[in-house]
Amino acid sequence: MSNTQLADRLEAVAAELRAFPTPTDALRLLQGLSNAIDAEKVALVAEVDEHRDFEAEGCSSLKNWLRDQLHLDGADAARLKRSAKVLRDMPGLADLATAGAVSLDHVDAFGYAAKHIDPMVVEHSMDWMLRLAERAEPAQIRKAVKKLRDTAHPDDLDEAWLKGMDQHDIKVSAVGDGVAVTGFLPFDTGTKLKTLLQSLSAPTCAEDDRPVSIRRVTALDQLLSGILASGLPQDKGVRPHVTLTADLTQLADDVSTATAELAGFGTIGPAQLQQMLCDADLTPILTAGKHTVLDVGRTHRLATPTQRKAVVNRQGGTCAGPGCHGPVVHVHHVQYWSDGGTTDLANLIGLCPRCHAAVHQGFFTIDPHTHQTHPTLRTRRTSRRTRAG
Repeated sequence: MSNTQLADRLEAVAAELRAFPTPTDALRLLQGLSNAIDAEKVALVAEVDEHRDFEAEGCSSLKNWLRDQLHLDGADAARLKRSAKVLRDMPGLADLATAGAVSLDHVDAFGYAAKHIDPMVVEHSMDWMLRLAERAEPAQIRKAVKKLRDTAHPDDLDEAWLKGMDQHDIKVSAVGDGVAVTGFLPFDTGTKLKTLLQSLSAPTCAEDDRPVSIRRVTALDQLLSGILASGLPQDKGVRPHVTLTADLTQLADDVSTATAELAGFGTIGPAQLQQMLCDADLTPILTAGKHTVLDVGRTHRLATPTQRKAVVNRQGGTCAGPGCHGPVVHVHHVQYWSDGGTTDLANLIGLCPRCHAAVHQGFFTIDPHTHQTHPTLRTRRTSRRTRAG
């Protein structure tokens, strides 16, 4: 479309808009025109880039020319150039864009497909993707493209899962007058936490006008208190303790002015100390020798609490993964239980969540006799059978 043709079309559409009896019809026409203008803009950007017309006006790059002459920011300039490549490589999509049937947001979704999905898969799927683009908003196209990518490249999901584990973290740090909680959770863990907090932080009644922030913090406190009241599973139900150090002389002299040191936080004031002392248990601890660990063979799949303690003690409390010093969280069967392995101490090894996932992904193997771990040279998998470790 030439500049003269575009100007004539704009003038004709402006006249049509003024003549429309309803604003809905006018908006439909206007949106189609806006899409067509964007497509024409992309075509002109491609032409300027191909002939390097920006150099004649003293600019070193197309992006600089777009920013200097059209006053676009970097993101918009990059989008026009990116869209030009997508429409050049996908003529069916270019026809829809020129007709005003799709927007540049639709074009971006197709660009994602071109970048992240096998070209043969994209070509095979182009007809239904174009039909969907004509009747759906960009968000639906992006969702469909992501689903297509997951279907075409299922191994990438597992690769991304393992790669994303490098970002998994949660920190609880004393900051100012309280504790800051920061971190990055995997989808399943984050969803569990969000579901619990939403359930526990719901208003208790119509008159519950507490701010949602207060309800969330209270919900988290209820969640933690409920777990701690029954004790942690790996500690056989013994309630976990925090270390609180107070001066007995100060307490005896005047409990209303005595302070204390709370491990992991710092000094706490008299009122908070009194509250913690009110709820505290004073527990004498007696250490004894090791207990005998019983092998349970095929009778049970999960390790018993006694076996778990023995595994943790055998490994010095750290994960058995190659070079890993994380805590033992999972007790894993060296010979998978689903492959006939027994739940005996000789067939158990302690791993952190990351190394446990790495074993099942084939990144390292475990010697069944020495329990030594060895990295595995791993090739891209075409199939995988999930087994219970």
